[in-house]
Amino acid sequence: MPAASGLPLWSWRSCDDEALAEPRGSDEALNILSIQSSVAYGHVGNSAAVFPLQRLGFSVWPVHTVHFSNHTGYGDWRGLALPADDVANVIRGIEERGVLPECDAVLSGYMGDASLGRVVLDAVDKVKAANPRALYCCDPVMGDAGCGFFVRPGIPEFMRDEAVPAADVITPNRFELEFLAGRAVATPEDALAAADGALALGPGLVLVTSLIRRDAPARTVEMMAASAEGAWLVRTPLLPLSVNGAGDAASALFLAHLLRGERAEEALSKTASSVYAVLEETHRAHSREIRLIAAQDAIADPPDRFPARQVR
Repeated sequence: MPAASGLPLWSWRSCDDEALAEPRGSDEALNILSIQSSVAYGHVGNSAAVFPLQRLGFSVWPVHTVHFSNHTGYGDWRGLALPADDVANVIRGIEERGVLPECDAVLSGYMGDASLGRVVLDAVDKVKAANPRALYCCDPVMGDAGCGFFVRPGIPEFMRDEAVPAADVITPNRFELEFLAGRAVATPEDALAAADGALALGPGLVLVTSLIRRDAPARTVEMMAASAEGAWLVRTPLLPLSVNGAGDAASALFLAHLLRGERAEEALSKTASSVYAVLEETHRAHSREIRLIAAQDAIADPPDRFPARQVR
């Protein structure tokens, strides 16, 4: 991960690798292969990630793992979950266009079962073979505090044992971090130790979203970024709303800022500021769905509102 020197992300993992060239010029769009769920109404998965990435100037290649009418949290929905073979065929079609050397990152989120997870990791292998500079950002979606695991049996173990070790960047929430690290998180020291436990699985950088600690000020929520070079924390007000998709948007935004060559603390601050602006607009509109379009200016040009502070 870039340290205070401000080196681009490509210098982070393998500084001596001649294949790691400098990032392309700012006038050339970077490309992200995003393999996630999709809904026609609302914003989760690719429906939460694609627009923010495009608003930041990225070209996104969305591959949908499900296509539903709406988020399943509504209680009923229509649509279908795509078989793993069908998802693999879509990715194979992209590969046949000969464009994988131009892919700068793979982003993945919810995985319906382990067979789909292996399709994702196979895509990561192909992209990295074609472009060694490419990053893999894994949002290890498994569950959340208060409701526990909401994925099929075997997915948590797949995330911990296969997906996370293959990733360069992971973006768990607090519940998922606790599972990956095998320890509870209630204090800043717990959070740092758990982040180190997650880093020990293989990734170079972890972004912890929705971090609520018992010793933090009331009605606040935090995000933390940690790597071998340091750890940074950003705190925002906790708004009284419950929505889906904010974590998916946060993962996409954090990856985007890293790909633009920003340091971990800069990417953290900008991600938190943009996500809070989206949630603030959502709360103001009394909306159940996050208001990405209404808050798009804060995505394209994040306000300097929540600076990250170094905690290690």
